[in-house]
Amino acid sequence: MVRPLRIEIPGGFYHIMSRGNAKAPVFINDADRTKFIDILAKTVHDYGWLCHTYCLMGNHYHLLIETPEANLSAGMHLLNGMYTQAFNSRHQRTGHVFEGRFRSNLVEKGSYLLELTRYIVLNPVRAGLTESPEEYRWSSYNATCGNLTPPGFLHTTWILEQFGSSSSRSISAYINFVNDKSAISRVDMESPSQIIGSEVFVETMTTQAQQALPATGYPGPKKMIDRMGLDELFGTRPLTKTERNLRVIRAFQEFGYSKTEIAAATGMHLSSIGRIIR
Repeated sequence: MVRPLRIEIPGGFYHIMSRGNAKAPVFINDADRTKFIDILAKTVHDYGWLCHTYCLMGNHYHLLIETPEANLSAGMHLLNGMYTQAFNSRHQRTGHVFEGRFRSNLVEKGSYLLELTRYIVLNPVRAGLTESPEEYRWSSYNATCGNLTPPGFLHTTWILEQFGSSSSRSISAYINFVNDKSAISRVDMESPSQIIGSEVFVETMTTQAQQALPATGYPGPKKMIDRMGLDELFGTRPLTKTERNLRVIRAFQEFGYSKTEIAAATGMHLSSIGRIIR
C-alpha cells in the first residue's frame, strides 16, 4: 500500500497531531506535560522551527509549526523519540507511546492558517474539559493573550500581527476571534488531506510533491515525500548486527536520511554509520 505524500518544504506551515498508541494516554500527569514542553523547546531550537500554537490533550497533542528548512520529519523523530524514552522511563514501561506515524497537514497562510490557530486552542473546550480556552493550562492561548509570559520557544508575533499593529488591540481582537461562538469555520481541520488551503495551493503543492518522486518510487535524499520513520525502521526489539546494518543502508539509500540523523536514531558513532554505508 502506497503511503500518502508527506510534503516537506522550506517555510512550510504544518498542523501536526500525534496520538497515543491504541489511543492510550500520552500524558498521565502534569510532570509528563512539563517534560514534553521541555523537549519541544529543544526540538524547536535544534531544528530552527517556529512554534506558533500548541495544545496538549490527554491522548494526543496539536502543534502549529513553521519550518524555515525542510526538516519536519527529522525534528518530529527527535520530539516523539525523546519523549517516548522519558515517558517509558518515568512510568516504568516499554514499547511505543505514539501510534506509528504523526499526522501533518501543510497549511496555506492567510485565513486557513488563522483558522487553525483557533481550532488548536479550542480543543479543550470542544472536549468538554473547560468552558473557555483561558481556563486550560496546557495550550499556548494564555501566552498569546499576554496572560502569561510566553515560553522562549513560542512565537506569537505572526498571530498577533494578523489583528493589527497595536499590541493591546491585537490581543483584544485575537481573544474575540478565538471566542466568537457565532463563527463557522470553512476549513475542515480533521480532513485526511495532507494539504489544507485554496484549490490553487493544493494543486501546486501536490504537483511539487509528485515531481519530487523518482521513477523508481523511492524517495531520494531531501525529497518531498513521506518516508518510513527511523523509529519504525529500527523498532524497539533488539536487532542482529546484520539486520541493523541492512536497515542503516536502507535508511540512507532508500529513504534519504542523513548519516547524522541515522547516528542519532541508533546511538551509533557517525564514523560507524559511514563505514556501514561504504
